[in-house]
Amino acid sequence: MGVRNVAVLGATGSIGTSTLDVIARHPDRFRASILVAHRGTEALAALCARFRPDLAIIADPSMEGDLARRLAVLGVRCEVASGADAVAAAAAGPLCDTVVAAIVGAAGLDSSLAAARAGKRLLLANKESIVMGGELLLEAMRQGGGDLIPVDSEHNAIFQCLPGGRPHLARAGVRRLVLTASGGPFRGRTRAELGAITPDEACAHPRWSMGRKISVDSATLMNKGLEVIEAHHLFGAAADAIEVVVHPQSLVHSLVDYVDGSMLAQLGNPDMRTAISCALAWPERIGAGVAPLDLVAHARLDFEAPDTDTFRCLALAFAALRAGGDATAILNAANEVAVEAFLAGTLPFLGIADVVERVLEELPAKPVVDVQSLVERDGEARRAARGVLHRAYC
Repeated sequence: MGVRNVAVLGATGSIGTSTLDVIARHPDRFRASILVAHRGTEALAALCARFRPDLAIIADPSMEGDLARRLAVLGVRCEVASGADAVAAAAAGPLCDTVVAAIVGAAGLDSSLAAARAGKRLLLANKESIVMGGELLLEAMRQGGGDLIPVDSEHNAIFQCLPGGRPHLARAGVRRLVLTASGGPFRGRTRAELGAITPDEACAHPRWSMGRKISVDSATLMNKGLEVIEAHHLFGAAADAIEVVVHPQSLVHSLVDYVDGSMLAQLGNPDMRTAISCALAWPERIGAGVAPLDLVAHARLDFEAPDTDTFRCLALAFAALRAGGDATAILNAANEVAVEAFLAGTLPFLGIADVVERVLEELPAKPVVDVQSLVERDGEARRAARGVLHRAYC
């Protein structure tokens, strides 16, 4: 295999930095040819100085001049661009054959679709892309003919436990997919104990180091709900064939239950570099810098059912998946607005699920037709969520 040219979309985030760590360990196999960040010009410039990409993109156009100045000071010579259109064009363009989609939120949809249509190897870490437009993304992959490999630790675990990665589940003898959840920082607490939760408390995940938005989603179990929807699209599993179990040690990343009574699990230390290295090198395996799992030291593995009465977002995600159409896009948009309000201190923690539920009630599901109509519905859901916030919490 020749050197793969990798576009890292979201290079300064946790997935991006883990990806670049794996790339740096294998300079004979991978090169970071495109680096993209949202607004962090200082961090992006530092990465460019280290990895020397062909193209650096800052998503916020107002920051392009600052990025160019920083690169000049560091003596880095590469193309500079800005804006969402530039990110999508780069994902589809000739400077890369592999795209790591790690832009957080709905903002990552266009670039994921562009990479898929262009036949790239798409390493999907942006779950919102497939939650919003799963049917559209899979159709784009069929058109482009590339590889779609999940980087979420749970979906990558399922990918590893299935024959051939993403087979037809019934023909492969699969009975159900079992996604594991850490339970987040508030596992075991009651609703009464969650009324005064602060953003910093919600972002203190016990096992993983993540951005603030995804940390809040983990605390509400919405992140697991989004992963259920993602598993449905990635592996063609019906809602009733997907189960969530809480596993606080976060060593079993997910399992596949087969009709013959076998259950295959993927285990490992909680480090995203395992899934990233698997996706980059598939079907081969390469070193990722992750320590081997010491089973004797850990000694026990615990599993329990999720508390969907307290953590209602998981149940809302299952309901949206069963509703079909664009209900999952409505769910995602409402959640993004609600989490933003919580982080800003204008919405209580338990209000996140309330906002999402009310928006789902206000906007019944419609069929997914194309990207434009999906974007319009995304905007409609965001406006509805802000309306709920204004009426109920202002």
